[in-house]
Amino acid sequence: MTSADPAAPPRIRPLGAFVANQIAAGEVVERPASIVKELVENSLDAGAGDVKVDVEQAGVRRVRVVDDGDGILPDDLPLAVARHATSKIASPGDLAAVATLGFRGEALASAASVSRLAITSRHRAADHAWRLEVEGGQERAVRPAAHPQGTTVEVANLFFNTPARRKFLKTERTELVHIERVVRRVALAQPAVGFSLRAGSRSLDGLVPGSVDERMAAVLGAAFVERSVAVDETGADLRLWGRVAVPTYSDSRPTRQYLFVNGRPVRDPLAAHAVRQAYRDVLFHGRHPAFALFLELAPELVDVNVHPTKDEVRFRRSRDVHDFLFGKLARALRDLRPAPRVDTGASAGAAAPPGRDRFGFGGSAHPANLARMFHEVRDERPAPLPPGPSEPAPSGGHHAPGASLAPRAAPAVPPLGHALAQVHGVYVLAQNADGLVIVDMHAAHERITYERMKAQLLAGSVRRQRLLVPVALDVAQAEADLVEARGAELPALGVVIERSGASSVVVREAPALLGGADIEALARDLIADLVEFGASDIVRERQERMLAGAACHASARAGRRLTLPEMDALLRDMESTENAGQCNHGRPTFVALPMAALDSLFLRGQ
Repeated sequence: MTSADPAAPPRIRPLGAFVANQIAAGEVVERPASIVKELVENSLDAGAGDVKVDVEQAGVRRVRVVDDGDGILPDDLPLAVARHATSKIASPGDLAAVATLGFRGEALASAASVSRLAITSRHRAADHAWRLEVEGGQERAVRPAAHPQGTTVEVANLFFNTPARRKFLKTERTELVHIERVVRRVALAQPAVGFSLRAGSRSLDGLVPGSVDERMAAVLGAAFVERSVAVDETGADLRLWGRVAVPTYSDSRPTRQYLFVNGRPVRDPLAAHAVRQAYRDVLFHGRHPAFALFLELAPELVDVNVHPTKDEVRFRRSRDVHDFLFGKLARALRDLRPAPRVDTGASAGAAAPPGRDRFGFGGSAHPANLARMFHEVRDERPAPLPPGPSEPAPSGGHHAPGASLAPRAAPAVPPLGHALAQVHGVYVLAQNADGLVIVDMHAAHERITYERMKAQLLAGSVRRQRLLVPVALDVAQAEADLVEARGAELPALGVVIERSGASSVVVREAPALLGGADIEALARDLIADLVEFGASDIVRERQERMLAGAACHASARAGRRLTLPEMDALLRDMESTENAGQCNHGRPTFVALPMAALDSLFLRGQ
């Protein structure tokens, strides 16, 4: 065939610069929020202490980012908008250990190809500023300008030369929400930097420099800080710190979930799976935990060059990272339990200061308030009692003058108090040092029973049962290879799977506790976990689900009458049980009403 033949295959030819830039821009500039993210990260890499973001028409008409960073030298301005030009890496070794937020040299070039872009910058060593304008990728001459130290980048008329791209944008309100989330997400990892966001004449955000907790309160809300626990754990060359919300403080959508790897905001499926697993039997169905977590590790152990948006990473030791995250978060959640209290002499019925309960939190009667008790664990043991008038001194000598008049330390008040009564055979009423505690009898007993059964399961090996008829599965050849390589590890999970062919495996034994379960589905889920995460908790998760059902049926049912000693025993068991704040289904097990809340119900003191 000749090249003129219409049936001939098309010849290979290089793309024009405009088309190539459009393709590259499509990967980086998805929407106005993408522009904001890239420009703000450039400001932070330049050492900015204050970043201002102004947008018009949700960023479509204009995005303007102003910073007080180091600035750009005039000779470097044309390179700033050139593709694959950057000041942050220079060699393959630098790429393997990236410590900056940006490094690919694509953001400004991509933005310039689909907008009218202008950069005005004054380097800290320069006498005055310089300005460069670019329209649709076409540069104009660099000229002097007036500007303080730092940089202003303006991106106007986004997608003016690709109008079809505009059709894929959402409403102005939706695009503005995306921009606000981007600014808050980046700001969360930079509490020492001030951020502001304006949309036209409206000021949406003003985040002043402060502590990590102050920034978290500003971004996620003060209630998140109050109803979350601090995490700071190290191990295996990893460090995890931040805050995770108590299980009873959750959202209907995963909108308050922030993960940072070496200060970089990322969305990582492996880390997300580890967090879900940590919350798996303490969260109400359909709810999502809130958290702000920072993972730190050596830069060479994580690959940040996965996607042009830099939102994804890959870990060199992914299984270690997954197990570390899951283990530390699960431990932090299991350690949540009521804190011991000591009555300092004030009446248990004394009202707390207005708006504050005696735990130092707001005096609301919302069920989630009691969960705050769980992370204020303090060592407040009573001081030794002084000898009374007829008691010998501890040393056998004489009393110190006036020792018999010294005040005695009151005994510790149990966090959940002492039982008073039972309401309709459903709720236990108790009085603690702060007011009234209401316990859902069945939910509390269900958690206690479940944790005991789970501890027994963990204490022994998983009992396996040989299948009368082995279950054969057709799988991908790579999955069969994985089963063959990792087969020796599977019996510890209660499953025996063997390779039976090039693309087939056979299940010969399964956990005895899961008798009657869909063995094929179990095996496929287990293999899928091994492929994606390098490990699997699917067997343990299903065993715990079975235990949760058994614990529910074995627990005290509503309507059963308890004696006061039985109620007190239930309260003491709750105080020593992991995850006692919620039942196996994630419902709260108890609610606290401090005296301030009770007084407000009856308008006392008003």
